[in-house]
Amino acid sequence: MNAWATNASERLTQLVDEIWQYELQSFPRLARRQGITDYDDRLTDISADALALRNKQFQTYLAALDNIDHAQLNQSEITTLLMQQYRIQNYVDQYRYKQHFVPITSEYGFHSSLAQIPGQARLNNAIDVENYLKRLALVGPTIEQNIAWMKEGLKVGMTQPKVVLAGFEESIEPLIAKEPHNSLFYQPIANLSENNFSVADIDKWQTAALLLVAEQINPAYQAFYDFLVEDYIPNARDDIAAVNWPNGEDFYQNRIRYYTTTDLTAAEIHQIGLNEVARIRAEMQEIVDALEFEGDINEFIQFLRTDPQFYAKSADELLIYASYISKKMDAKLPQLFKKLPRTPYGVAPVPDSIAPKYTTGRYISPSRDDQPGYYWVNTYALDKRPLYAIPALTLHEAVPGHHLQISLANEMEGLPPVRRQTYISAFGEGWGLYSEFLGVEVGIYADPYDDFGRLSYEMWRACRLVVDTGMHTMGWSRDRALAYMLENTALSEHNVKTEIDRYISWPAQALSYKIGEIKIKQLRAEAESRLGENFDLRDFHDALLAQGSVPLYILEQNIEYFIQSNLSK
Repeated sequence: MNAWATNASERLTQLVDEIWQYELQSFPRLARRQGITDYDDRLTDISADALALRNKQFQTYLAALDNIDHAQLNQSEITTLLMQQYRIQNYVDQYRYKQHFVPITSEYGFHSSLAQIPGQARLNNAIDVENYLKRLALVGPTIEQNIAWMKEGLKVGMTQPKVVLAGFEESIEPLIAKEPHNSLFYQPIANLSENNFSVADIDKWQTAALLLVAEQINPAYQAFYDFLVEDYIPNARDDIAAVNWPNGEDFYQNRIRYYTTTDLTAAEIHQIGLNEVARIRAEMQEIVDALEFEGDINEFIQFLRTDPQFYAKSADELLIYASYISKKMDAKLPQLFKKLPRTPYGVAPVPDSIAPKYTTGRYISPSRDDQPGYYWVNTYALDKRPLYAIPALTLHEAVPGHHLQISLANEMEGLPPVRRQTYISAFGEGWGLYSEFLGVEVGIYADPYDDFGRLSYEMWRACRLVVDTGMHTMGWSRDRALAYMLENTALSEHNVKTEIDRYISWPAQALSYKIGEIKIKQLRAEAESRLGENFDLRDFHDALLAQGSVPLYILEQNIEYFIQSNLSK
């Protein structure tokens, strides 16, 4: 930091900016997403020396943050400081627990991330094209580095479990183009226009790109495929519990703290899950009784899983229905919020290359400032994608869930990037689940089946608390977790298997949803109770989202300030 910073506020502002610039330099694709092109000729270096150097620098930044006096900061600055510490601490923790040994989950990995580079490319001039070719030249070495780290993981028993990797190689095959000119990495170069570039330059760049695909990128992806099939999967561990990794117990508790932003233990979260499952099951029974269905909940769930009336006949039908629910909810937003985002969103299918192992739906943030967000809907295995689940899924992933919340955060002015760009899972996923509940209040669920679908989604998140902690800390087998989910949710067997494998391969992340939603509902109930007739739901929601994605302990402080401010009016 420069010597001119004379007080805590100035030091914080300066330090936060310095950290952000260091992150942009260290993670070029983060910079690209911010529209910064200074590092477009690079990919992140994950060599041993680079990882160690970054870890040392992040620890230095943590020490500097710790030395800033909170008493000299205002409330917004304290939030910024805490958010910066949270973000940097995670980098340090990931290195400490050797997360680079395991750069894949059951549904995603570095190979899929690299495959997003072409879609993020903007080739407007010769420098853009040359930088893109330089990035392509780094794809092969980056794959090689990841393979090397996975080999280190094999040596110490730190791998994804064998059971979650069945068929994983299928996500690599589409990225190996039989003909280089069909490679997705070549497409941005193939689409260069003679209106912007000379024929000679285009020919030169296309020749270079085809050579890179043929001689470096394709062989690197093939090497990763062969390594997975011949070495990694056969020798991956049979055990599924994160606590059985090196330093596994500390690692799992660390991930609980990171994803939930609480100090809850695995045992406490497990019990919260059991309590929630019992409550939601009772509400499900009320719907079954009201429909006068002849059978118990589990027979009703089996009916929902197998009756063709609940399933789309084509991918287009599923996407059209999801789009309809999206627009239906768009029209309800003014009832719930005073402030809405400018950024639009689209509805699109999960890419075919990852769909078989991918979750039911997901929100994809814009990768550039000239793009919309996207609500991805999985159209693979249509007989496993029930229509009665689409309303809740849509509210969670699109609006008023992830798209609305993330877009508002990105559009905030006067806040440093760490505040706008840091995603707190307990807040964001808690908000997403709370958003499903808001559909009840504005009439999105058209019939008891839709409402049962909503409850099933809430049950799904409650079951996560039970099975994630059960598998990672209590000796639960994968089969026991599968049976528990099938017993208590209306999710199809395919979805349940995909989800369970996700929890196994991404420890503790799934805990964030319910823990966050419970906290948001508690804060709303407290605000309603203390403010009485002065409680305004739209003001409350705006206050919840006003500071962007924040840890739950900061959210509590923000809502207390909201309550106090309204009491004093």
